[in-house]
Amino acid sequence: MENTLSEFGYVVNVDCAVVRDGEYLLIRRADGEDHAAGLLGLPGGKLEAPPVESDVLERTARRDLREEVGVAVGDVTLLAGSTFETDAGTPCLNVLAVCEHESGAGEVRAPEEVAAVEWCSASALADREDVPGFTREDVECVEAFRAGNRAEN
Repeated sequence: MENTLSEFGYVVNVDCAVVRDGEYLLIRRADGEDHAAGLLGLPGGKLEAPPVESDVLERTARRDLREEVGVAVGDVTLLAGSTFETDAGTPCLNVLAVCEHESGAGEVRAPEEVAAVEWCSASALADREDVPGFTREDVECVEAFRAGNRAEN
């Protein structure tokens, strides 16, 4: 029996953890978004790659950061993956990427997806009601990764 994409298909998202001077780049998701509308989260987006392309997740991270918030990044490190369903029930594979900030302060360039941009420290996220649990978990994962890298150097 042959399997079809509809049986196993996931939308692939890349969430981008960009840290500058100890603060994370966050977006307030636009009210029209189909998941976590109005809440703060890491920027990123859906995989929109041609059928055959290398480094698609890294390219997705760079493209979405540039197009949505005007930030350029260098190295992109894929850190973790998880699955979830959007508020509308769409199955998603989410990839967390740590992205080395190169330039750009962050600005709203895609208002249909991003309502606002801000930078916030990991410790300041803990008390905010507009930050969902999955964003806190992603930041905790990145903080542990960064601490491990600092310890090795």
